[in-house]
Amino acid sequence: MRVIVIGAGVGGTSAALALQKLGHEVVVYDRMRENRPVGAALSLWSNGVKVLNWLGLGPEVAALGGRMDDMAYYDGHTGDELCRFSLAPVTEQTGQRPYPVARADLQQLMMDAVGSAHIHLGKQLTGVSEADGVVTATFADGSTDTADLLIGADGARSLVRDYVTEPAGIRPERSYSGYVNYNGLVRADERIGPLDQWTTYVGDGKRCAVMPVAGDRFYFFVDVPGPSGVVEDRMAALEQAFGEWGAPGVRALLDGIDPDESLNRVEIWDIDPFDTWVRGRVAILGDAAHNTAPDIGQGACSALEDSFALGIVFATTTLGVEDSLKRYERIRTERAGDLVLRARKRAHETHAFDIAATQAWYDGLRREDGTGVIRGIVGNIEGSPVELGASVMR
Repeated sequence: MRVIVIGAGVGGTSAALALQKLGHEVVVYDRMRENRPVGAALSLWSNGVKVLNWLGLGPEVAALGGRMDDMAYYDGHTGDELCRFSLAPVTEQTGQRPYPVARADLQQLMMDAVGSAHIHLGKQLTGVSEADGVVTATFADGSTDTADLLIGADGARSLVRDYVTEPAGIRPERSYSGYVNYNGLVRADERIGPLDQWTTYVGDGKRCAVMPVAGDRFYFFVDVPGPSGVVEDRMAALEQAFGEWGAPGVRALLDGIDPDESLNRVEIWDIDPFDTWVRGRVAILGDAAHNTAPDIGQGACSALEDSFALGIVFATTTLGVEDSLKRYERIRTERAGDLVLRARKRAHETHAFDIAATQAWYDGLRREDGTGVIRGIVGNIEGSPVELGASVMR
């Protein structure tokens, strides 16, 4: 087949690689003019890493990943340790170590794997149509391209999603999750937390966390509940939110941030789950299909699962493009929708939208030995099509 993929992010490039593995001709279009991804880094839990291993990128991804051996929570006001435990059980139970990775590094790796000759940047999609078994993509510059199949991995504001869901009378709307995430990369600093630890400071419904990534860096992500649509000085907003916290690690992190070099402000939105992902020879994938809050770290992993499922159905079924896409849809919608709702529930618990629930979580952290947290992390990984395939093989 000839395949058009709209979007060169993690979802689009992984879908391209999955279909290239099967010998299909794939061309990727993206409106960005250079590799400048939104967000500094991402969590690749075991299910996401396994897809990248399957795509042939295992050693390269491992080299990009930070070594995250332990996890710890601290009181943001005092710096007192609430709990600390090993993440080794995640690896032991799933068969794969998770990696935090810098998003730009991963995206460049995947774009290079697809091949620059197959990726066209600066191409804004304006329309999709299908007739007589041929899909046509139209772009803002007036150009068009045709293929046997089109995959829309064009993000939370997906135009391809509108094309797919319109006949079903579905109009998925984004919902504000109630908080703003500030993120970026800083030099790894033991004053913030151990270099091999996922370190999180909590209090007042706010979170201040770092994960290690390659290059002696920490990926930091900081959550502040508040309204959307506020125009603000990002560094001033962080000082206002955390300046009175007494934890030395939080102060060290704030002092280490260079707002001109690496400080993003991202309002967190999601979309209610829906189950129409396919229209004829057009399908959606990634945030276009399941825009998810980052509270369980499964956004990118879920997009990678989409690509794995897409590759598997086209490798194993022979009743035509439309049939294979409907099978992909049936495999993915329930699982992806469940992760959206889990992340939403987690955001509600941790950001003091229910003050009693958040306080109960803080109190529970003081008694946590890792069992409950590990159960939650592994629970998000279980049910992945990658995990199900491995269990069948066993």
